[in-house]
Amino acid sequence: MVTAQPHHTSALVLFSGGQDSTTCLAHALARYPRVETLGFDYGQRHSVELQARTVVIQKLRDQFPAWSERLGEDHLLDLAVLGKVSDTSLTRDMAFKMEASGLPNTFVPGRNLLFLTLAAALAYRRDIQVIVTGVCETDFSGYPDCRDDTMKALQVALSLGMDHRFLIDTPLMWIDKAETWRMAEALGEASGVAGGGKAFVDLIVEHTHTCYLGDREHRQDWGYGCGSCPACELRARGWAGFTNACGDVS
Repeated sequence: MVTAQPHHTSALVLFSGGQDSTTCLAHALARYPRVETLGFDYGQRHSVELQARTVVIQKLRDQFPAWSERLGEDHLLDLAVLGKVSDTSLTRDMAFKMEASGLPNTFVPGRNLLFLTLAAALAYRRDIQVIVTGVCETDFSGYPDCRDDTMKALQVALSLGMDHRFLIDTPLMWIDKAETWRMAEALGEASGVAGGGKAFVDLIVEHTHTCYLGDREHRQDWGYGCGSCPACELRARGWAGFTNACGDVS
């Protein structure tokens, strides 16, 4: 198990209840002695993810005792103003499509900038040094607020603006979805729980939520979802790459 540097003893994980943020939460629990979680209600169409958050947290506590000892308070912030100022397929009832800008209409302008700013304010108040987020440049739709350069710039700006040295930890930045599944399996295996790799993968499959349409009725091999929205397609491709490489994990 990889341990954090001595001065990095606490982390705040941006936790939506999806596959990526759940993997990031496990990453933080393996590294930092004290871990808290933060979610946002911004009027997203797939608001069912807010219910998934609480289920995933409880399952982690129940199934992974070593992680449970490190897992602290969960926070949920009302960010309805973001839904009011954005006109996207994640905050409006509209079809998914590409815009003239070259970005998909799932892009919510300013979302990650606001998320990280509010996370830093909360981390400041709670004396937390590390903010963990699941953004990446490998499996993404070109969102400019997911880029490594954006994260580095925010880390500098937030540290200067609050006079508090933050680290923005992005464990998924350079890996694809298949590798994210493999990371989850490895983290579960290192958790100290017998069969922890499979148990953690099964937890992600069964209880996390990714589907942009909020579909919790249709069960796919990789979990619940419509199977056709961009988020489901990405998760399905990653699952196929993961299972083809290591054999059927079910």
